[in-house]
Amino acid sequence: MAPSFDNGSSLFDFVVRDGNGVKGMVDSGISKVPQAYVQPPAEQINKKNASKHGQPPIDLSKLDGPDHDQVAQQIVKAAETLGFLQVVNHGVPVDLLESLKDTAHHFFSLPAERKAVYRAGVSPTPLVKYGTSFVPEKEKALEWKDYISMVYTNDDEALQHWPAEDVALEYLRTSLDMVKKLLHVLMGNLLGVELDESKIDSLIAKKIVKMNYYPTCPNPELTVGVGRHSDMGTLTILLQDGIGGLYVNIPEDAEIGKKGEWVEIPPTPGALVINIGDMLQNITTSTKSRVSIPIFTIPKPTEKIGPLPQVVEKDGIARYREFVLADYMNNFFTNPHEGKKSLDFAKI
Repeated sequence: MAPSFDNGSSLFDFVVRDGNGVKGMVDSGISKVPQAYVQPPAEQINKKNASKHGQPPIDLSKLDGPDHDQVAQQIVKAAETLGFLQVVNHGVPVDLLESLKDTAHHFFSLPAERKAVYRAGVSPTPLVKYGTSFVPEKEKALEWKDYISMVYTNDDEALQHWPAEDVALEYLRTSLDMVKKLLHVLMGNLLGVELDESKIDSLIAKKIVKMNYYPTCPNPELTVGVGRHSDMGTLTILLQDGIGGLYVNIPEDAEIGKKGEWVEIPPTPGALVINIGDMLQNITTSTKSRVSIPIFTIPKPTEKIGPLPQVVEKDGIARYREFVLADYMNNFFTNPHEGKKSLDFAKI
């Protein structure tokens, strides 16, 4: 007998504790979004009022030619305004990206008991976690999302433990050169700081590949796949499928558009989205289930994070205090998504 999804406790047990996820709830035949998933009006996106991002993707292959400076400025401008950029000719094979999306759909189509073995507390490895929403125990409104998160330590452990081992590992491998190239451009042109390879490596020491799954939704206007948030790491590389549903919020200090307006990032075949700590939100659809596959690059947990001395000297002020990343991670992963509120942890 299917549980009553009008009962919050029964829903939580079925979706979270038993590992059925949102997909299991949808597969049971629901005809409306349960109240636990209805977002406050301020968090709902009216697609009719949102604009589309019209800038073409940035061709990263031109960084290696005579147009290097021009492309570098395009990257910097995108980082300074919306905090994200969409890139093509990035060095990750397009057929690999297509295979990755197929792999994600295959994993989430498995029976619930095959996925639930990776739930927190029962997973055979701390490197792999299957779950739903973000912090379901604390969220006022749950997110319409299931996920599998895979932490990278080395190739052997990934091949042994990751459920999508070959294709996910190759996605990570082939993305790292692009990540380093972007960091060199951003540090040199945005902050005026030249970092050696060891410092660049320290900024991306921890790597996580995550597959997100957003099942079809009977009332997509009422809920979100991922609430508004800033990513914790250095750079996030995001593959979205052809259905789309990715939105970025124009920050208060941006010099473009209307403050607080949502801008849709339409999917471009073969493109990757690079997120630089901006405020993103994923919405749901009523037509097809969709996936997004991010790579998170993060400094190691023991790394001390603080303003670069060269930048403080240039600006004459430090806006954030120094902290150990593990403390910030603990704060980030134990609280629900609330826009950029997680940054308050480090503000002076």
